[in-house]
Amino acid sequence: MLKEVKQCEALLCLLTDKIDQEIIGANPQLKIISNYAIGFNNIDIAYATMKGIPVTNTPGRAIVDAVAEHTIALMFAITKRICEADQFTRQGKYRGWEPQLLLGMELVGKTIGIVGLGRIGSGVAKRAKAMGMKVIYSEVKRNQQFEKEFKAEYYTLPRLLKSAEVVSLHVPLLPTTKHLIGKKELALMKKTAYLINTSRGPVIDEKALVQALKKKQIAGAGFDVYEFEPKLTAGLTKLLNVVLTPHIASATIEARSEMSGDAAENILAVLQGKRPKMLLNKEVYGKR
Repeated sequence: MLKEVKQCEALLCLLTDKIDQEIIGANPQLKIISNYAIGFNNIDIAYATMKGIPVTNTPGRAIVDAVAEHTIALMFAITKRICEADQFTRQGKYRGWEPQLLLGMELVGKTIGIVGLGRIGSGVAKRAKAMGMKVIYSEVKRNQQFEKEFKAEYYTLPRLLKSAEVVSLHVPLLPTTKHLIGKKELALMKKTAYLINTSRGPVIDEKALVQALKKKQIAGAGFDVYEFEPKLTAGLTKLLNVVLTPHIASATIEARSEMSGDAAENILAVLQGKRPKMLLNKEVYGKR
């Protein structure tokens, strides 16, 4: 990448590409960094801004729907023990109906705690409400319109963790959100509660989570992102009370097609002397 970036005017990158000062500074002619993702913690945006380089992402409607749906899918999979049941059946252990076989949890009437009420968090809340769940949320700023529309309640994070049967994380990765959920926070959750993460891996202290799951401190977890991805924290794959997917929440034909188009349009706009629609560092245009 360091070799090729020296020859281009536009850089199209993935969330897994580290776009640091060395990469950004290698080409004085670089005009745009187009990230093929909603997230952008892989890019040194402050340095790009200092260099006057626009940075864009792809937070389209389709990807929001895809991630919200995947979050619900993880919630169903872990609370209904779908993956356990699948393996149980494949291994020839099924001998017939039993009253206590692989008991799960009903979601109707349960409380879901949304941590981070952005577009994806709101999408999850909307779907959960349609399923008959009570919605509570934690966010930097209250959203009274959302509260009114979904009869949702604003809670502080500690209170939310104590109250919810399902906790779903939808925050960006910032210095303030790294290890937002650690040993202390996990201890606040109900023993019957489930934790879902489709935001960013380092939001959770995975070592603390593995211990909490081993001790049955919480009932289970569903993950699509990981603290050290693609590596998994030791012990995570040995646990039956987790469902793990390989960062595929946005992996739908609709979402990936939209992301591709948006990433290309962001590049074309800048090369044509226009302001891209999905701009992360708006201040660069204030400098020009």
